[in-house]
Formats: sequence, C-alpha cells, structure tokens
Amino acid sequence: MARLATASLAGTAIEFYDFFVYGTAAALVLGPLFFPTFSPLAGTLAAFGTFGVGFISRPLGSVIFGHIGDRYGRRPVLFASLLLTGIATVAVGCVPTYGSIGVAAPVLLLVLRFLQGLGLGGEWGGAVLLTAEHAPADRRALWASFPQVGPAVGFLLANGVMLALSAGLTDAQFAAWGWRVPFWAAGLLAAGGLLLRTSLSETPQFKELAATGERASVPLAEVVRGHWRLVLLTAGALAVGYAVFYAVTTWSLAYATERLGVSRTVMLTCIMAAVAIKGAVTPFAAMLGDRYGRKPLCLLGCAATALWMFPMIALLQTAEPLLMFLGFLGAMLAFITMFAVVAAYLPELYEPRVRCTGAAVGYNLAGVLGGALTPLVATAVARGDGPPWGVAAYLTAIALLSLGCFALLPETRPVPAATPEAATA
Repeated sequence: MARLATASLAGTAIEFYDFFVYGTAAALVLGPLFFPTFSPLAGTLAAFGTFGVGFISRPLGSVIFGHIGDRYGRRPVLFASLLLTGIATVAVGCVPTYGSIGVAAPVLLLVLRFLQGLGLGGEWGGAVLLTAEHAPADRRALWASFPQVGPAVGFLLANGVMLALSAGLTDAQFAAWGWRVPFWAAGLLAAGGLLLRTSLSETPQFKELAATGERASVPLAEVVRGHWRLVLLTAGALAVGYAVFYAVTTWSLAYATERLGVSRTVMLTCIMAAVAIKGAVTPFAAMLGDRYGRKPLCLLGCAATALWMFPMIALLQTAEPLLMFLGFLGAMLAFITMFAVVAAYLPELYEPRVRCTGAAVGYNLAGVLGGALTPLVATAVARGDGPPWGVAAYLTAIALLSLGCFALLPETRPVPAATPEAATA
C-alpha cells in the first residue's frame, strides 16, 4: 500500500504541478503578454478565462479516461493522462507571445490549456481508484487521501519555482523568459512520474470485473441512466472546495499584487505556507473520516467555510503578511476537512463497474462550478476601492449550496469487520 500510495501521490503532484503553474502564470504575467491590447483588468480576466478552459475540459477528460478505466483498467489511465498533461504543459512554455505571432498566441494557449484539462480530468479518477480499491476497508480514507496530498505538493513545486524565479530575476527577465522555465520543467517531472508508475499492478476489483465479464459496455450511458442524480449532487457538494482553493491560490494572488501593492514574493510565500500545512494535515483528517465517517467531516468543512469567508477577506484586505496567511490557513483547513475524505467517499458512492467514470465526472464537474468560475467572478465583483465583500458573499453562497448537497448524500463508511454486514462493504 505504501508503494501504491507513493506512486499515486507522485503522479497527482506532477499533474497538478502542470495545472497550477498555469494558474500562477495567469495571475502574474499572461495577461500583458498574451492580451496586451486589453486594459489591465480585462487582460487579467482574459488570462483567467484561458485558465478556466482547463476546468471545462476536465469533465470531458473524465469521460474519455473514465471509459478507459472502466473498460480496460485503472492502470492505463495513469500513463495516458500523465503523458498528455506533461506534453501540453511543456508546449505552453514554448508558445510565442502576442507580440511575436499576434492572435495565434492566445489561441494556442487556449488549445494547450484545454489539453491540460483533458489529462487532469483522467488523472484523479485513476489515481484514487488505484489506492482506494487496493486499500483495506477500515483504512480506505487514509490510503486514498495520499493522492489528495498530491495537489498540495504540486502547488508547492509550481509556486516554489515561480517564487525562486520571481525573487532571482528582474521583472523584465521574468516577463521575457523566466515564467517559461516552470513549464519546461514539467517534461522532466512527467518522465519521472511515468517511470515510477511502470511497476504498478491493476486493482483487485477491476481484475474481478474483467474475470466475470461484468465490465460496463458504455460506462457513461450507465452513469447517466442510473446515477445522474448522484453525479449532480457530488458536483454541487465538491464545488465549494474548488472555489475556496482557487480563490486563495489564484484570485487572491492577482488581487493583492495588482490592487493592494503586495509583492509577488510575499503573496506566494503566504499562500504556499497555508497550502503546505493543508497538505500535512490531509492524512490526519482522512483518519478521522475512517473513524467517524465521510459525511460528518464534509458537513463540518462546508459549515466552517461558510463562517470563515468574510473573516478571510477582511484579513486579506489588511495586506499584512501574517494576517493574510492566517486568513488563507483557515480557508485551507476548512477545505481539507472535506477533501481529505472525498477520494474514498466518491468511489464508495458508485458501483465498481462504472466507478471510474462516475466518480471522476462528478469530481470534475465540481471543478467547472467552483474552479473555472471563481477567479473570473471574484475578479469581476472585486472592483471598487473598498474590501471585496462580494467575493466573500459569493464563496459563502457556494459553501451553503455544497452543504445542502452533502446533506442529501448517504454515508458510505464501511461497517466494522466484526459485524455480519461488513462482508458486503
């Protein structure tokens, strides 16, 4: 299990590195480089628009790779998704700017971001099923939480490189070529991840499905027919996690550097510290999910998020590093209270024959609702000279929506092995 969990964590870390490095670049430099004819605000919105395309393509990626995972195995998904995302990310670092090739530059950026989203849409489902379907029932949330640590590691890698380049280069050097280096580094990371995954074995549950001939012929059709309500509920339930994470890691970075005059280095340091603690806490929150259930932690995380958004915005508005960090940390802890257990929760909600498709589609639809729209909406409603209370209201509303969706979902924690019912868990 340790080897499987490590491989899953490494793969999700690499793929989310690819995804996050684009978000950081969008917040810092892509607007003026690829949309120079726009005003600063419009350029940021346009850059975040290309950022959002990656989320829109993620559900399509979950359908494509979910079909592969349910028909041909979880293992092939891990290789194909990582390869696609790595190639697209390296290519982003090679795209000429608007000044060199005109409108073709943002078009290429858009296409490559779409391909990034396709790959990431398949990665999550394959990685969590690899661990969840191998794990013992009473420790499933713990082992399945390791892929959930991957986004924190990927974010820290992406922003650590950005931070080092931002601190070590002049603004002109960073804009000319420095921002491209993290994208080029993705090629080396992807090669390492592919090598690490060569020794992975297929999951026992898929082997059983293949041996008995019970694999779904068209997994998406079965999900739409028999589980459409579950997909919508899980998408609504998980939307708050995406919204909070990208409000902290992407929107606040652009807002504080452009509107509050906080340096890139200070903001990246504050955000990275909060995300690092979030990553460290993840397995411990998952253990609580094994002990007390998945649903209670999700409800607690939603409630905490709803209560914390206005204080978080107030702390951000101070532009004081320590206070901003505390605001981000509170949001990240509320976020991970939910997301530490969803890697076990979502697969348990779906029957094995359509699990890869159903869990991944629900998870990535939430990304469209929460991740794609949040930087755009937050940037649009944060206009004016006062604190951006509209952002806090927007995030609170999403938290309440997710709270309602979680309330309608069943508990899935397997019953203790000592009881007769455990045999069916």
